[in-house]
Amino acid sequence: MLRNHLPLSDPTSAWNLPMILDGRHTFRLPLASVRFIVACMMWAVLTCMSAHAESLRSPNGRIEVHVDVKEVDQKTRFAYSVKVDGEVLITDSTITFLRDDDTVLGDHLQLKQTTEKTSVDTTWKPVYGERSVIVDRYNAQEYVCEDTATRHPFVVKLRCYDQGVAFRVAVPTGEPLHLVEERTEFRFPGNPWAWRTTAAQGEYDKVRLTEMGDNVERPLTIQVGPDRYVAIAEAAAIDYPMMRLKSVPGEQPTIVSQLQSEVTWPSEQATPWRIIMIGDSPGQLLENNDLILNLNEPCAIEDTSWIKPGKVLREISLTNDGAKAAIDFAVANHFQYVEFDAGWYGYEYDDASDATTVTLDPRRSAGPFDLQAMVQYADQRGIGIIVYVNRRALEKQLDEILPLYKSWGIAGVKYGFVNTGSQKWTSWLHDAVRKAAEHELMVDIHDEYRPIGYSRTYPNLMTQEGVRGDEAKPSTSLAVTTLFTRNLAGAADHTICYFDPRVDQLWTHGQQLAKAVCTYSPWQFMYWYDTPLTKEQDGKTSRSRIVDSPELEFYQQIPTVWDETKVVHGEIGEYAVIARRSGEVWYVGGINANQPRELSLPLSFLDEGIQYNARRYRDDPTMKTKTKIRIDDQAVDSSAELTLSLLPNSGEAIRISPAKP
Repeated sequence: MLRNHLPLSDPTSAWNLPMILDGRHTFRLPLASVRFIVACMMWAVLTCMSAHAESLRSPNGRIEVHVDVKEVDQKTRFAYSVKVDGEVLITDSTITFLRDDDTVLGDHLQLKQTTEKTSVDTTWKPVYGERSVIVDRYNAQEYVCEDTATRHPFVVKLRCYDQGVAFRVAVPTGEPLHLVEERTEFRFPGNPWAWRTTAAQGEYDKVRLTEMGDNVERPLTIQVGPDRYVAIAEAAAIDYPMMRLKSVPGEQPTIVSQLQSEVTWPSEQATPWRIIMIGDSPGQLLENNDLILNLNEPCAIEDTSWIKPGKVLREISLTNDGAKAAIDFAVANHFQYVEFDAGWYGYEYDDASDATTVTLDPRRSAGPFDLQAMVQYADQRGIGIIVYVNRRALEKQLDEILPLYKSWGIAGVKYGFVNTGSQKWTSWLHDAVRKAAEHELMVDIHDEYRPIGYSRTYPNLMTQEGVRGDEAKPSTSLAVTTLFTRNLAGAADHTICYFDPRVDQLWTHGQQLAKAVCTYSPWQFMYWYDTPLTKEQDGKTSRSRIVDSPELEFYQQIPTVWDETKVVHGEIGEYAVIARRSGEVWYVGGINANQPRELSLPLSFLDEGIQYNARRYRDDPTMKTKTKIRIDDQAVDSSAELTLSLLPNSGEAIRISPAKP
């Protein structure tokens, strides 16, 4: 504004600035002096305005988080923004909480202290995973504020990784807080596309952020540019309501956290981590999904030797003949587990059902079924037994059945139709995982639970559903979407089918083989609706039968956990090619959705100087077999490049192993 009042073209001009010398006299300053004084005044104002501004960069320098306490509409809130390679990714976004007395925590903040920046650069080895060594590298800082209206501390803990940004808030008041809402904002420039679902096992659709609505599941994947993808996620939500997300009307697209219940918050507890995963492609998001594990506590189980991943065959006849056939099949086909599904202890939806007894539900089986004898039969053959228990029995009998099942020799429990979302049930469920660990029992959680990285702390949590798997007949497009949305959070029990009629109706057998590579689950259920029993053995005509087919050797050989994972190609809803290594052997899965496509597969991930054999399992409609899979062998090395020629809704699986002399 001063520029309008000064004749800047005349270097000798002066400005009447009254300076009191003795109460009576004034003098005139030269323009240069005025400019100097004005510059000092402006610098002082700007310094005061940004005195609280801080920034934190990722170790590689690409990501920068800028934090500040800013005044807007007579409120001073903690605000953060994020840049990637100098481009704005998240604009000023705030964090506040609404108490049950309508007080807003975070509306009147003063920054009291900023801690020294710290750096962590380490690695750790999980009990199992998508990779055998996980890098944990980040820069961190804490910002200690005070809410001047309540006099409560308000502490924001920030980490900046090469893979994204994470923060959590603590309000150490010395007494529990009862919160009605958490209002963590994520403000985006423009109006980018997002892949939305409002149910853990729901369909996804692609919408603009402004049209997203509420109750949206996490992780929420967003495309903010041609080569920039973001996923909003959470970690370590152990005794806190699960987070959903909602869009807020306004000129700028804004996403706000939406808790699944009110929360009573102990003063010593911080919120779960709020995460902004950042990648140049959907595949990079998936390759970097161990960020969620890094934000959970290290393994709390001292001896993990009893925790064993493996392939699982579901047994639904609940008869001795069916159980023995399943166990024998598991032995012959290199499976590790058989799971006895709902109905073995009565009608699962009846609150009176007793999971301490073997009382068959006549709707499912006429028997006979001697569970403990079948557990012994399996144990003698090196096969573990998993039993299904519905949440009705779990909620009333958990402390009774866990030691009982351990005494029976059972390896694990599938928790069925668990309640999720609220603080009460989130706390209960994670406590149920810890209690299972006390009795050396592994766990698979169905149905609406999505992971938050707790399998790092309690790796007896082998897998979970929270996904629209094969039992719900997802389209190929949805299955590919799931890889880069839901599966960013961790393992997904996809309930892979193979001989069921839905495979021929919706997909191909090549795609089903590829799913065993693309979908990560340490307990991988295969042949979900299929049985090794013949029609003559069980008298049923509706069940699909496992038929001896040459390509089933792929299921026999494939592991369920990995030393290394690479996403070669990936476009959400369209196609994916994922390569995973176990020891010296690589497995590749390619899935294609909507149109014929050729995808290149450079084999540069192979070790140089070694000859390999690529055994390919491809769909071929001309094959005169039930599954129409052609098997070919091809000599390759690290300089080779294969081409995957994929029809709509099809796939290909490849096993690449060092060539035998």
